[in-house]
Amino acid sequence: MLSGLTIRGRCLVAAGVAAGACALVLDERDLLRVAAFVVALPLLALLLSSRARFGIAARREVVPQRIPVGGQSIVRVHVSGGGRLPVGGLVLEDNAPHALGGRPRFRLGSVRRHGGTMLAYPVRPTLRGIHHIGPLRTWIGDPFGLSEFERELAGRSRLVAVPEVVALSGLPAGCGLGTGEDGTTRLRAGHGEDDVMVRQYRYGDDIRRVHWKSTARRDELMVRVEERPWHGGVTVLLDRRSAAHRGSGARSSVEWAVSAVASICLHLHRHGQQVRLVTEDGQVLAGGAGPADGARNDDAVLDALAAVRTSPQRDLECSRDPGGGHELIAVLGETTGAAVAELTKLRPQESRSLALLLDVRAWNGEASGGVDPAQTARRLRAAGWTVAIADGPRASVAEVWRQLCRETTAPESEVLP
Repeated sequence: MLSGLTIRGRCLVAAGVAAGACALVLDERDLLRVAAFVVALPLLALLLSSRARFGIAARREVVPQRIPVGGQSIVRVHVSGGGRLPVGGLVLEDNAPHALGGRPRFRLGSVRRHGGTMLAYPVRPTLRGIHHIGPLRTWIGDPFGLSEFERELAGRSRLVAVPEVVALSGLPAGCGLGTGEDGTTRLRAGHGEDDVMVRQYRYGDDIRRVHWKSTARRDELMVRVEERPWHGGVTVLLDRRSAAHRGSGARSSVEWAVSAVASICLHLHRHGQQVRLVTEDGQVLAGGAGPADGARNDDAVLDALAAVRTSPQRDLECSRDPGGGHELIAVLGETTGAAVAELTKLRPQESRSLALLLDVRAWNGEASGGVDPAQTARRLRAAGWTVAIADGPRASVAEVWRQLCRETTAPESEVLP
């Protein structure tokens, strides 16, 4: 409880104790009475301050609650007083994170009992993410400044900063056709496809997952993949491995990749495509079996990308085809030859695969070293992929997308021997 004393109050207590000790040594009763009063005054102020009910209430409103990085939102705080004691000289501090501009402070000379007081301040997120504003705090003390207590007036409010979306133009030739025809079209036509997805048996797989019908047909052990098949549309893959990216903050290569993925997904939505958004480890962030699962929902994509964080996984490891057998657009960071092998080994040869490859060395200002993206691009093209390279933080997402679209209609590119 003594922690509520201010420096002035603690000094007064110390002075009173010292005066009391001197009074006892000198046998001065008058000095002892003064010492007792000096000690009792801050303690009494502390007791009254801790139990006093000032009747202050506050509520916060964030408008809008969802904005792009660099946009502006207004935070409104309504403070009202309803207690019997007058309240004045209040200092209010709202605990806003550094990415929103820091903690704003307000000093109120008085709080009206009827109608209250409205405070407002702007916030501009510099980083995507789910930011929490609050709690709103104030400090209430006695008139002598001997004690002070921190009070929480309002809890936390959420502000979602979604990644920047760049307007794109054009589509890769044949985009959305996947293996040659749209899966949704095939389903409506009545052809359908087997609900069971299978792959080759690997050491360590549970023997109970063996699909015996496919094993007998192919004359090799095949196991079921526990995943609902993705019918038609496009799968967009985000490589979020921290080891595959460079830079920090809003200017990092991973933030460029997130912005590119958001732009591509929304661009495909506007052209009527179903989109499934996945990460390098197969986690589905948005989309699924159809529109009901957010396959054409812009907000679902942006909210998922606002919350996504980098992964500590160092290497790409694909236990199944990341595109689910259909068209795949991958936004990749630094990609080694082993990672290329992982990406391509389970992709059907007839499935369309496109990659937007980041030259992450440019985000650190490195002229050489690391993995050469041109070498990675040649390996991907040799496996039948279409590739475009983003050569640094100044690269335009729209221009790299146009380059990718042009590559799908260009003659075959150079491949490794």
